[in-house]
Amino acid sequence: MSDQPTDPAAKLEPTVVPVAPTPTPTAIEPTQPAPDAEPRRSSQDKRGGYSWGTGRRKCAVARVRVKPGDGKFLINGREIDSYFGEDRDRKDVVAPLQATNALGKFDVFANVKGGGPSGQAGAVVLGVARALRQADATLEHALRDGGYLTRDSRMVERKKYGQRGARRRFQFSKR
Repeated sequence: MSDQPTDPAAKLEPTVVPVAPTPTPTAIEPTQPAPDAEPRRSSQDKRGGYSWGTGRRKCAVARVRVKPGDGKFLINGREIDSYFGEDRDRKDVVAPLQATNALGKFDVFANVKGGGPSGQAGAVVLGVARALRQADATLEHALRDGGYLTRDSRMVERKKYGQRGARRRFQFSKR
């Protein structure tokens, strides 16, 4: 018995069908916008006239919107005086506006999550500074000199095992 198949159709080779090449364009024509299309809007217009800035401090994250206005300042829908109990935190939050002489010229709306009051105040400061920089690039020098555009990366040190805290140890007894 032979190893060759007995069917003659099994010996047929596959046929190759040639495909016509597609014509390549010699020059790319620029696309023209439709005559009834409206002109391109800036990124600020797409956001409703707001400039956005994100600030982070410790575990707090603040999303801040700034818009030219009469000086309204809302944090999570509340006035700044009712949101922050400490006078220090209230002063810190408006410091970037004071450094740029823009205190009554912008409306500020911030949404803050996480952390405590101090961390949230630091997050709002960075968010306001970034939003002001996006709104007006000429303010960057004053914001950078005041240190408002620098992210404060200090975090709480973790607790270690065999200790009461990050550095505090259990009391040692010699006898």
